[in-house]
Amino acid sequence: MRPDRASVLLVAFGAVAAADLGSLALGLAPGHTVAKPLLMPLLAAYAFTRGAPRPLLAALLCGWGGDVLLLSDAEPAFLAGMASFAAGHVCYLVLFGRSDRPGRPAYAVGYGLALAAAVASLWPGLPAELRLPVAGYSALLTTMAWAATRLGPVAGFGGALFVLSDMLIATGVADWPQPPRPDLWIMLTYLAAQYLLVRGALDRPGDSRTAAPTHPARPGRTV
Repeated sequence: MRPDRASVLLVAFGAVAAADLGSLALGLAPGHTVAKPLLMPLLAAYAFTRGAPRPLLAALLCGWGGDVLLLSDAEPAFLAGMASFAAGHVCYLVLFGRSDRPGRPAYAVGYGLALAAAVASLWPGLPAELRLPVAGYSALLTTMAWAATRLGPVAGFGGALFVLSDMLIATGVADWPQPPRPDLWIMLTYLAAQYLLVRGALDRPGDSRTAAPTHPARPGRTV
């Protein structure tokens, strides 16, 4: 039986993700430079074929913008990349806000305490010009991660992994000790986070306000 387009796109995303992570593990910078910009467009194309709502697609495309910008080590690119990811978190919040399921206060308290501890710990090591942007971004990120729990455990775990991935970036900026191949762990947790957020958004049961009609399969490009 011929695989449907969604399955082909998901396999393509997995293959490019494996190539990207393999490049990072082996220290092959050109492989990472080529693979990274392809990841979110493939995941967005997969989500589109599954009838994804527009805020989910917008969040993934904002993630793509952040991915491309963070290929540069320049500080303006870092700030622009952070802004692109922040816009993606706003899109996720719009999506999660449509859910009929309430957020759990215990998770809100836990994320709030984690945010306060992270900002207080990172603050002294961050460059002065990045302290307020990082603090504001961190507050938005943890709000998104908490709101993701409204869609169930899959999306909730994706939100938590997003926090972990960005925490690894922040500790690097603050000159904390890093594990071997930190970029590998950053991308591994980030890709898992985005995939789980997509799965949680597409597969959640019985939420009529976020349901979207499935787009019919049409011939054309796959990205």
